[in-house]
Amino acid sequence: MSVRVRRVHEPPEPDDGVRVLVDRLWPRGLTKEAARVDEWPKGLTPSTELRRWYHAGEGTYEEFRGRYEAELAAPEAAGLLDRVRELAGKGPVTLLTASRTPERSHAEVLARLLED
Repeated sequence: MSVRVRRVHEPPEPDDGVRVLVDRLWPRGLTKEAARVDEWPKGLTPSTELRRWYHAGEGTYEEFRGRYEAELAAPEAAGLLDRVRELAGKGPVTLLTASRTPERSHAEVLARLLED
């Protein structure tokens, strides 16, 4: 299973496979044509409350990861996670985020869960 995380503002690459936007909001300044997004499962993204809490600097990445993993256990999110896992079983999947630090974002949490 091949899952990787990239910034959505980076140009698409031939080996991206299925490109999945994992942000709740569409990235500013980016057209849909330029993004080349294949899937956009908004229900897989952190809740607005969790996202705001984390971006306000009120907790650590480890706390964020634990809270986000708890949100992913909800039925809708779990179903969407299974869908992306199914896609990854068929070929490469690239999780796209507008985060400036993708390695400390929800996209990295998703990538780890998908690879387990």
